[in-house]
Amino acid sequence: MRSPRQRYRSIPFKDIAPNMITSGNLMCGMFSLILTLRGQYVPAGWLIAMAVFFDFMDGKVARSLGGGSKFGLEYDSIADVISFGVAPAILMYSVYLNGFFGVAGALVASFFALCGALRLARFNIVHVPGPFQGLPIPAGGLFLASFVIGGLSLPSWIAAFMVTFSGILMISSMPYGNLKGVKKTNRKKVALFYITCIILILGLHSRSVLAAMAIYITSGFIHIDWSRFFSQHEEDDVNLKEEL
Repeated sequence: MRSPRQRYRSIPFKDIAPNMITSGNLMCGMFSLILTLRGQYVPAGWLIAMAVFFDFMDGKVARSLGGGSKFGLEYDSIADVISFGVAPAILMYSVYLNGFFGVAGALVASFFALCGALRLARFNIVHVPGPFQGLPIPAGGLFLASFVIGGLSLPSWIAAFMVTFSGILMISSMPYGNLKGVKKTNRKKVALFYITCIILILGLHSRSVLAAMAIYITSGFIHIDWSRFFSQHEEDDVNLKEEL
């Protein structure tokens, strides 16, 4: 009879590494919630932005190592609900919606978190290659946090509209570009992207995050496929060979 220790196989590093990065995402979300409760709203918003970085990197590391697992997929969804669903909702409620028509502010914040959870559940079941169907929850969470990061003073009714609007976009079928689908990038377009980011940061400072998220959200309405935009197409490869 096998001992309990022999029943469990060792987990390869390629499966552990992405989950460790996902833990960074979850921890950022938790720290954001704690800072929000302590009234430190701007740092709480920046922690949500840091969680986006961890969320992007866990998938990138998983693909580069050839790892990934069902456990990692479920763990990533749990982390995303906390970091991009609950944390931004509580942040927006604490800064803008507290006292908005009694319990209406709490209901609006809860609606956003609910839409985020539904968005993730749908993604795990029916996701297909190509553009995202509905606003990704990291983008929705960062969009709300960017108002706080930028130090904007919003009337409660505008904040309630933004929170509700973001929640509806997440559960909609609006197509949004999937940058994770980029396999070979167009160097000129990537360089243009970085230059644009630098200009936004120098010109808008902390409000550059809001500007970037507003551009991404608007791109869904005009059907910009960011993965196709940044990808190097076959004709680009032919031109590159001819130049060489």
